[in-house]
Amino acid sequence: MAPARAVLVTGFEPFGGFGLNPSALIAERLDGAAIGGQRVIGRTLPVSLADLDGALERVLADVDPVLVLALGLASDEPVIRLERFAVNLADFAIPDNAGARVAGQKLDPDGPAALAARLPLAAIRDALLARGIPSRLSNTAGTYLCNAAMYRLLVRLPETVPCGFIHLPHLPAEAARLMTGNERETVPSMTLDLQVDAVRVALAESLAASPRGGLATS
Repeated sequence: MAPARAVLVTGFEPFGGFGLNPSALIAERLDGAAIGGQRVIGRTLPVSLADLDGALERVLADVDPVLVLALGLASDEPVIRLERFAVNLADFAIPDNAGARVAGQKLDPDGPAALAARLPLAAIRDALLARGIPSRLSNTAGTYLCNAAMYRLLVRLPETVPCGFIHLPHLPAEAARLMTGNERETVPSMTLDLQVDAVRVALAESLAASPRGGLATS
């Protein structure tokens, strides 16, 4: 059976002791939706560097993407964060879910030092702000699994396929759990519905900017 031609949205499973990961919930919610005339397929990736390549291979065997938007949680982020670059580095502040704590390791020994997102990031930011959804541009996706997924996807996909990464805040329920018993702690959050709306806007803007070949980046 030929891979399905569709928009691919990926999220991550929970990690780092957090009970919820909004990226996985959004990928699940958007799975089967239609945006910009395109079907959306949502998938959840493992928070494991050793398992990431195999998971991406399985996903891309099932999906022939017209666009890829990868999502992940940034635990200290109060807004929708649009990532400009993925770097060729794995350097973990905490272990992944397989217990690996990689330090100073290249994701691809022969790959470029950094790869730019292929999404209309400035247009997405402006559209989000116009809808009352806080958003900002970011120059780095970090050096954990979110960055690794963004880098791997940009390497694997043809340059004509729009591809990028968005970091998301905690959900309010998770922020409240993390603040319980610690009145001095402040954990930023955003509702799931607002985050889903933000991802829908990002997908619509990206599809609108990509007629059939190429896509302007920012």
